[in-house]
Amino acid sequence: MTLYGVGLGPGEADLLTVRGARILETVDVVYSPGRLSRSVAREHVPDSRIGDLDFPMTSDEERLRTAWREAAAEIASRAHESDVAFVTLGDPNVYSTFGHLRRTLDAFHPDVTVEIVPGISAMTAFATALGVDIEAGAGLVLREAADGAAPTGPDRMVLFKVTDAPTTARKLEDAGYDVTFGRRLFMDDAATTVTDDPSELTERDYYTLAYAEHRELDVATATDAFEPAGETTSGLADGESQLTETDGRTDGGTRAVDRSAGAEHGGHPGEKR
Repeated sequence: MTLYGVGLGPGEADLLTVRGARILETVDVVYSPGRLSRSVAREHVPDSRIGDLDFPMTSDEERLRTAWREAAAEIASRAHESDVAFVTLGDPNVYSTFGHLRRTLDAFHPDVTVEIVPGISAMTAFATALGVDIEAGAGLVLREAADGAAPTGPDRMVLFKVTDAPTTARKLEDAGYDVTFGRRLFMDDAATTVTDDPSELTERDYYTLAYAEHRELDVATATDAFEPAGETTSGLADGESQLTETDGRTDGGTRAVDRSAGAEHGGHPGEKR
């Protein structure tokens, strides 16, 4: 029998993957580490198949180890008889409580077979919620920013656990970054907040992330030559545009390339289409 670690996605019930939904429909018991993940799971399985586990909110490592050993023992006893699932928000392998369970099972119940079903994590969902375009070839770093931490270095960062947004923002801005915050992105139980004003996020909330981009970052892409929608080049009809491209002459001459409907479209060299 198998224990499935299932990523539920960022919080909206219909952002669970098809594979994840199929597994939740077939396993005998579904365990979760908290209220939010349990509420998403209940959109896919009845209460009668939701398992109860106790995970204390504490920094006492001894209490945490005891809780994880008890949880692992409960899950292992079930997994020896039937397939079960443990669900977490996001992805089971990205800033997830599932890692604690997997390591505890490895130590005390190594005979339990574990399979992971990835989910949409905030590391990817943030780009949609904040309207950020991470172009091909860009560098992006995932860091943690609890209690006002503000790690710096890379041109772009996604910061998780931003529990003191004003302090994190001040430190990053002083280091040359522009910062946008997202709180409770794609969650059903509360309104989503997207803002670049940290004063709107003075309440501590674990489900807050930040996207930090260095002000000196210079991004150039092949599509920079395109004109904004609705604008036309003089002499061309609406719906047509004209790009200037080098024609291979050594004197840097150019040629006009028609990209109107019906013209042959070509991709940028090396670009996936």
